[in-house]
Amino acid sequence: MDLATVGGLVVAFGLVLGAILMGGSIALFIDIPSVIMVIGGSLAALFINFPIAKAMGMMKVFQKALFFDADDPTEVIDKMVNYAERARKEGMLALEEDSENEPDKFLAKGLRLAVDGTDPKLLARILETDISALEARHKEGRNLFEQWGAFAPAFGMIGTLVGLVQMLANLDDPSSIGAGMAVALLTTFYGAIIANMIALPIAGKLKTRSEEELHALEMIIEGIMSIQSGDSPRIVQEKLKSYLNPAQQEAMAAK
Repeated sequence: MDLATVGGLVVAFGLVLGAILMGGSIALFIDIPSVIMVIGGSLAALFINFPIAKAMGMMKVFQKALFFDADDPTEVIDKMVNYAERARKEGMLALEEDSENEPDKFLAKGLRLAVDGTDPKLLARILETDISALEARHKEGRNLFEQWGAFAPAFGMIGTLVGLVQMLANLDDPSSIGAGMAVALLTTFYGAIIANMIALPIAGKLKTRSEEELHALEMIIEGIMSIQSGDSPRIVQEKLKSYLNPAQQEAMAAK
């Protein structure tokens, strides 16, 4: 589980809730018609905007933001160096068994292609196509939350207009003004909460996760190409270290 995402959500809602309780009762901020209009309306808009299969997968995308752990780049390097050492000592065919036991499907595919003697340019093109397809799927999932972040404030504004119309239409009845004003203000409040505390931050986290995963896959392609070309384990390591930031390089050197 990603503690930063969970902790951020808890702290954000906690701060808002704390500020509400310090200023009065939380019951003032609960209005069922406003909830229905903003949450129901914005989710309905997602089903209009996206195919139903993609919209229904929104919860799975959310779970990925919470539970996905990208491969540690230094661990990827260590794994590729180990494969390079074995290929250097026993030949590329020795990696056939490793490709069958490798849990990373992308790396296993790359090893199988290398063992089969696939042309290096073709091998790189096949794996890069897989990366492009993965990136497109990530973008689709991220778009769900980006659009939700756009729709929620819009429905908040619609609710505000509805509340204002109800309030202005009943100025002669003071008892109805409060209900209209509640809808007018709380729909905007709910829309801002959904957009800025849930939808857009989750979209940002998904983008970061995607970049981390794609970065690791690019390292794997470089490592496989280097092994296939017969580079020594030290050369493989030095090539892949260029993908690390200075802090990661220092941590790896300290091992």
